[in-house]
Amino acid sequence: MNAYFVYILASQRNGTLYTGVTKDLFLRVWQHRNGNGAAFTGRYKVQRLVWFEEHGDINEAILREKRIKRWKRAWKLALIEQENPEWEDLYDERFVV
Repeated sequence: MNAYFVYILASQRNGTLYTGVTKDLFLRVWQHRNGNGAAFTGRYKVQRLVWFEEHGDINEAILREKRIKRWKRAWKLALIEQENPEWEDLYDERFVV
């Protein structure tokens, strides 16, 4: 089964947010952290993985990403805090040993 990820990065708690979609979450977040991601994330230092969800279909993942991007900021903050109330960097938790 293929896995696709919708994710939200933040500069800090309640900071600047970036929503994206990818097939390889580890690689994509690594790219954002190392200046090879979107120009926006580099400019605003948006590198902390604070939320993600997995989808089995790329079209579903893209649709979810587009919907989240249109959400009000308060809704995005609520989504993050529902799953990650401390705004932990999930990249470090999941991928760094």
